[in-house]
Amino acid sequence: MNLHLHGNPWLSLRKFFYDYLHDEKNETRLSKTFNYLLIALIIGNVVAVLLESVNDIYKANQRFFDIFENISIVIFSAEYILRFWCVVEEKPQQAAWKTRWQWVTSGGAIIDLLAILPAYINFFVHIDLRFLRILRLLRLLKLTRYFTSLQMLLRVIEREKGSFQAVIFILSILIVMAAAGVYVVENQAQPDVYSSIPASMWWAVVTLTTVGYGDVTPITPLGRALGAVITILGLGLAALPAGILATGIANELEARKQEIALKFQELLQSQQIDLLKDQAKIEEIRLQVGLTPEQTHDIVLKLIREQQEKALADKHYQYCFCPHCGNRLPQDRPN
Repeated sequence: MNLHLHGNPWLSLRKFFYDYLHDEKNETRLSKTFNYLLIALIIGNVVAVLLESVNDIYKANQRFFDIFENISIVIFSAEYILRFWCVVEEKPQQAAWKTRWQWVTSGGAIIDLLAILPAYINFFVHIDLRFLRILRLLRLLKLTRYFTSLQMLLRVIEREKGSFQAVIFILSILIVMAAAGVYVVENQAQPDVYSSIPASMWWAVVTLTTVGYGDVTPITPLGRALGAVITILGLGLAALPAGILATGIANELEARKQEIALKFQELLQSQQIDLLKDQAKIEEIRLQVGLTPEQTHDIVLKLIREQQEKALADKHYQYCFCPHCGNRLPQDRPN
């Protein structure tokens, strides 16, 4: 394989870009610098969008903002094309078109496409500048590639999407029922405010989410009673998504800790790792699993402590002999 790469400069170049764009294990100084530059460019784009919404700043620096936007489009487009080109190195045995299609339809590639697509659409179809600025904020999603915590959050949302769908479904039903109820009891008292069920949905949403702006309030006894019931129901429903996320993140973190502990134990049993010396291998496994250095350090310390305790127990068992006959005393061997 190496001879093949050296013989073809295009393949060598493709492997080079793959190592720096797709291979998360490649933690060289150059790859880190490249990632930091992209992170800075993404944050710079978000700051530029925020500043462009201030008319005085935008008019005074319009040329600078346009140049920065064009440079960003070129860099993000080049990144997308290079990722599309070199991703075939991920599965060399698989057909190139299939590997590229799998990447194009992945979450990361879709986010990369959304980061540049609005700019190209604007060349052919005129888009309102305000709407285009909002679309440019989608570039902020590119940060999920560089932060483990954001990747974990997206993974939890993907895994718990059934629970979120159930919550949204129940919430939608309650909004419609609450809007219909308040329309029935408040329409005659406040025909301008609760003129229809769709118009009453604003009150239902702010009440169910326990926001309660106070701009629209029921004034009849039945309306206030209904509002009290809806508010109590909203307290429980509003906490459900946060509870699902918190539980999902805790489960994901625990699963990763168990995974890395299991990998260390397997390597220890096969004597392929020394937890005190092989820091490079520990770091490689940590990056594969996606834990922080602090979390990995705690797990390593726990495994070292368990090793030491087991060694002491084995030593104690080995020298438990009868002082009279010299035979080993009967006792259960520690696990």
